[in-house]
Amino acid sequence: MRIAPLPVLLALLLCAWRVQAAETCDVLVYGATPGGLSAALAASREGASVIVVEPTKWIGGMVTGGLASTDVGNEKVIGGIAREYFTKAAASKPGTPMWFAEPQVNMATFQALLQEAKVRVVTDRKLKAISRDGNRVESLMTSDGIRYEAKVFIDATYEGDLMARAGVSYIIGRESRDAYGEPLAGFQPAPLRPRTVEQMAQDSPSIGGPKNALNYVHGTPAKIPALDVAGLPLPGVSNHWSEVGEGDSRTQAYNFRAIVTRTPENRVPFPKPAHYDAMRYELLSRTIAAFPGIRFSKLVYLGPIANGKFDANAIGLVVGTDHVGANYNYPDGDEDVRAHIWRDHVDYVQGFFWFLANDPKVPADLRAQASAWGLAKDEFTDNSHWPYALYVREARRMIGEYVMRQDDCIQHLTKPDSIGMGSFIMDSHAVQRLVDHDGSVIDEGNFDVPVRPYQIPYRSLIPQRAQCENLLVPVCMSASHVAYGSIRMEPQFMIMGQACGLAAVQALRAQKAVQDIDVAALQAKLREQKQVLDLPRPPGSIALQDLAGTVVDDADAKYTGEWIGSSSSGGVEGMYHHDGNEGKGAKTARFETRLPKDGKYEVRFAYTTAPNRATNVPVTVISADGEKTIVVNEKEAPTLDKAFVSLGTFRFVADQHGIVSVSTTGTDGYVVVDAVQFLPAE
Repeated sequence: MRIAPLPVLLALLLCAWRVQAAETCDVLVYGATPGGLSAALAASREGASVIVVEPTKWIGGMVTGGLASTDVGNEKVIGGIAREYFTKAAASKPGTPMWFAEPQVNMATFQALLQEAKVRVVTDRKLKAISRDGNRVESLMTSDGIRYEAKVFIDATYEGDLMARAGVSYIIGRESRDAYGEPLAGFQPAPLRPRTVEQMAQDSPSIGGPKNALNYVHGTPAKIPALDVAGLPLPGVSNHWSEVGEGDSRTQAYNFRAIVTRTPENRVPFPKPAHYDAMRYELLSRTIAAFPGIRFSKLVYLGPIANGKFDANAIGLVVGTDHVGANYNYPDGDEDVRAHIWRDHVDYVQGFFWFLANDPKVPADLRAQASAWGLAKDEFTDNSHWPYALYVREARRMIGEYVMRQDDCIQHLTKPDSIGMGSFIMDSHAVQRLVDHDGSVIDEGNFDVPVRPYQIPYRSLIPQRAQCENLLVPVCMSASHVAYGSIRMEPQFMIMGQACGLAAVQALRAQKAVQDIDVAALQAKLREQKQVLDLPRPPGSIALQDLAGTVVDDADAKYTGEWIGSSSSGGVEGMYHHDGNEGKGAKTARFETRLPKDGKYEVRFAYTTAPNRATNVPVTVISADGEKTIVVNEKEAPTLDKAFVSLGTFRFVADQHGIVSVSTTGTDGYVVVDAVQFLPAE
């Protein structure tokens, strides 16, 4: 028998010892994202022992890795550890605005909080395997052979790797419209949004503009040819057409959020990527040619942060830093697949900036503008000034005890097990760029739809009971693609992370499954820690429950054409819809209901008034006696309950729908719809 040399035996013994070595804790957080770090802080402050395992070299996810212009929405919904963190970051360096600290400041703030709470963090440790006992996770093993045992686990990665290994149900991509009855779901080509040369040439108001300004809309701005000289789609363009509303496994685009500056002493020229191909930017070149005089600030969304720096993001109307269609295999990909996609995104985004600053196809004035910008020299100094984190906007999404959906962000806003709130628009970047029927390029998958501040239920953070009883998921939480478009903001991940950290401690101390904790006690603890679980109604708004009779809100109306939700002027439930003063004659809003009994009802119509409203809105009442159209002047303030005008008294039959239909045909301003009220008149 051949005996291995002594050094080899020692190496084998050492390897075996490392595989068997185990570290134990009460709560194991996999993923040092802001959501994961908030969970760790919450659990540690409650006295639990906590270990955070991070698969990359850096902690803090997108907040330390490039996304410095925080997507806030209604900042009143952000409390608890999230507000504590952003407040400390803003206070730690002079001139730092709330929500918009530099990545280096964000990193230092997280490090200080973790040190204070005595949270142990290990980095550069990828998940290799897990062990289970029934429907409980016992331990996980990382790439270095170390095994970590815990009583409760929290998957706070952007990808949901621990969740997937644990056998928890999840989805990648988009549900169909039929899955949850979501109008925004599934395949949907974005409408052409024409822009003039003058509009596209103007500076973006994001530069030095109001914080968190949303100064773009999704869609293509002009008819840009999508085919090359051989008649094939340009790079980044495909022919993957589907039926409108059909689901698929494709995800919205990823990018890198580079931190850029025009300050000469802190500027590093945009680097040329390792693999540069100018043809990748032919669509960008054609867009530039279509808008002579277009400025750099119209090709990159520049969100101002502290000290002369900007968070460079994709802009919605044109070809930008989003690498559309290049990420489909990332969510379920293995380590090699993800590494390839990561490198490809580095090449694409670096190449985008290099092209604008150097390629002779780019007009000289635009090249000069792009060259005046560069990477911030004092950011990401250990990574060649390039952001640490690929912006994985969406990967796996758990199918948990409750799936949040579009309706939960617009209409049915309250939840009995609320652990926090969301408020950012439902926002999806492009999923595909397609060749349209006329050979031009068209974006697909974009939407940006206002929401009302809504409650996030604890049930959306926990797996189905039979699948795993000691795992919580605050990032790849249970939501449809549409709802996740709003929930997927870093403050919300931190809000959900804090709830998961507290729930984990309660579960281990009570020796209960995470599905069986005392949610009321969790809510009380969250409120004690200044988390926001509900909001008072906006000033000037009217609660549905305060209105008599039968009321149909604008959230329940059926719309033809594109209507825009808004909350800027109060109204019933604090939100209303308007037609954007566009597409006249092609848009209708239809309010339907079944009334409780036969008889006559006064029908009232609600809108919010302003000088830009239409004076001649045709509102048609369809009753048992037929149809009658009343013209409403929306420049005149409503007099009934400060929201309604009377359309008259009409007879309705209980088993037939009462219908009020609002048209935009021939109208001379913005058409607003808010609610319709049916009051018994006899």
